[in-house]
Amino acid sequence: MEDYYISQGYPALFLLSFLASTLIPLGSEWLLAALVIAGYNPMTSVVVATVGNTLGAVTTYAVGMYGSPFLMNRIFRVGEASRQKAERLYSRYGFWSLLFSWLPVVGDPLCLVGGILKIRFVWFFLLVITGKLARYIVISILAVKVSGIQ
Repeated sequence: MEDYYISQGYPALFLLSFLASTLIPLGSEWLLAALVIAGYNPMTSVVVATVGNTLGAVTTYAVGMYGSPFLMNRIFRVGEASRQKAERLYSRYGFWSLLFSWLPVVGDPLCLVGGILKIRFVWFFLLVITGKLARYIVISILAVKVSGIQ
């Protein structure tokens, strides 16, 4: 199966990276490393993975932003006072947590909460893309070192 994904190259990496940053529990790091080890350009691979993963995070943010009344009232059953308190706490301490949107398990919910609490998109985007780019650069460097590519 891995060979199939590698043979699909950058489109597979983009799609997997996109889906991995929604609430679907997937990972894209393994495919990035496999492509780099297979000889794909590390810089191009990092860009494709970062763009896909960031667009997936933006999608999750949009679900939070536009679906927040439904999510807050029907799914999470959060009252107005609790929502305002959460918004104040997130604005004070959670804003920078978006740098960690690349982390497994907690990263996607961070993006969702950023949308629900209507964090300014520019800041959301800059923090998220910075964290995701840094992660993919580290993975690419490690893959290059492991494979011995010059």
